[in-house]
Amino acid sequence: MPSRRVASIDIVRGAVMVLMAIDHVRVYSGLPPGGPTPGIFFTRWITHFCAPAFVFLAGTAAYLHGEKLGSRAALSKFLLV
Repeated sequence: MPSRRVASIDIVRGAVMVLMAIDHVRVYSGLPPGGPTPGIFFTRWITHFCAPAFVFLAGTAAYLHGEKLGSRAALSKFLLV
């Protein structure tokens, strides 16, 4: 049975991870948070939305997987393991 993944969730989650990676590179390169350019300011500003988006997408994926499994007990076991 082929996997029935929702591609848009994976795409948005990947974009969030790329934005966070850019921000982490900025931190370790020594550039200040406000940044000397609008591009650095924008990436810093947009990363404030990344953590909530990532948590929302993780919850959405868990919900969809729970729907596929059919029971809360099975989902709880899957998430715990």
